[in-house]
Amino acid sequence: MLVSFTTRFGHLVMQGEPALALLRLGGHSGAVPGAILEADLPAFLARLRTGLEAHGEEFSPAPPPAEEPERGDADDDTPRERPIRLKVRAVPFVDMIETAVRQRSDLMWERA
Repeated sequence: MLVSFTTRFGHLVMQGEPALALLRLGGHSGAVPGAILEADLPAFLARLRTGLEAHGEEFSPAPPPAEEPERGDADDDTPRERPIRLKVRAVPFVDMIETAVRQRSDLMWERA
């Protein structure tokens, strides 16, 4: 699953598991679709930053496997995404929220 975040000033698509983890760090349930109103966005951003201070060094959740690997395929050459720390994964999301706060925009998201 992909999650598409939008404000009046930007658009961001993230893998679902890291996106949900970031929403939860900010104190949201992680329900998709969802929204945070302009008035509530500064508090969400503050909770997200606090959550990233505590959990930012953890690796972001990996997406579930698309399909089961075939048995006997011990020499799998399928490229795999390298682990990325949650604080690194959050950079464009935090930038988007900071812009939304400055420009007084709501944040909305849905499945992409």
